[in-house]
Amino acid sequence: MKRLVKLGVVSLVVGLLLAGCNSGNSGKTGTSDTGKTAAEETVLYFVRHGKTMFNTTGQVQGWSDTPLTDVGVEGAEKLGQGLKGTTFTKAYSSDLGRAVSTVEHILKNSGNEKTELTTLSGIREWGYGGYEGRDNSEMWIPLFEEHGLTFDEDWTQYGELTRKMSDEEIANTIAENDETKTAETYDEITKRTEEALDQIIAETSEKGGNVLIVSHGSEIPTILELIAPSSYQGEDISNCSVTKVIYKDGSYTAESIGDKSYLEK
Repeated sequence: MKRLVKLGVVSLVVGLLLAGCNSGNSGKTGTSDTGKTAAEETVLYFVRHGKTMFNTTGQVQGWSDTPLTDVGVEGAEKLGQGLKGTTFTKAYSSDLGRAVSTVEHILKNSGNEKTELTTLSGIREWGYGGYEGRDNSEMWIPLFEEHGLTFDEDWTQYGELTRKMSDEEIANTIAENDETKTAETYDEITKRTEEALDQIIAETSEKGGNVLIVSHGSEIPTILELIAPSSYQGEDISNCSVTKVIYKDGSYTAESIGDKSYLEK
C-alpha cells in the first residue's frame, strides 16, 4: 500500500488553528491566480522543467543533468508570461540545474523576481542508476513488453503502462533491472519526497497563497500519488506543464494535471 505523506507537526497545528478560525464560514472560498486565495488555502503549482538536451535526444535523465535547450528556455519564459498576475509567496525547485534554470525564468517573466527560492534535493527526479545517459528504450522496453505494450519515442502507451503497473512497481522494476544496482527503489524515492513535501507545507501553509514548485516528469506523478492517491491516471506531464494542487486543512486536492494552457496565454 502506498504511503500518504506524514505532515509535519507544524502543518498539522496550522491546519487545526485555521479550521477553528473559519468554523463559522459555511461558504466555499474560490481559488484565484492573484495572490493569496484564502487564509486556509495553499495552492501548489507543480511544474515540470523545460526541455533539455537529453529530452531531445531520448536519453535517460534522472540525477544526470543536461541544460535547457533553446526550446526549453522559450517554454520556461512563455510559462512565466502565462503566469503573470499570479503572485507566488514562495518558490521551490529541485536542486538539479535544469529545474533551477526553469524556475528562475518563470519567476523573472511572471513578475515574481523577489520571491524567495529554496532548492530541495527531495523533489529531484528519480535516480536511474546505471541507465543514466543511455537510450530511453534500454530502460523502458522491458517494462512495456512485459505487459504486451510497445515503447516508442512519443510514449504513446505510457498511460496504459501506468494502468497496468503502479508507481511503486515501475520504480522497483527499474531498480531490479539495473545491473549496477544504483537506481533508486520506490522506498528511497518516497522517503526523500515526503520529507521535502513536509518542509514545503510547514513553511507555506500558515501564510497560504500560491507556491511554485519546479520538479520532474517521474517525480510529479509520485508526489501526486503520495498526497492525492489515484488522482494521477497516466496524464502527460510534459515540459513546462502545470499540475495544480490545493492544500487545505491537512488535505490535498488535485485541481489540474499536466496543464499546458499557461503556455498559450
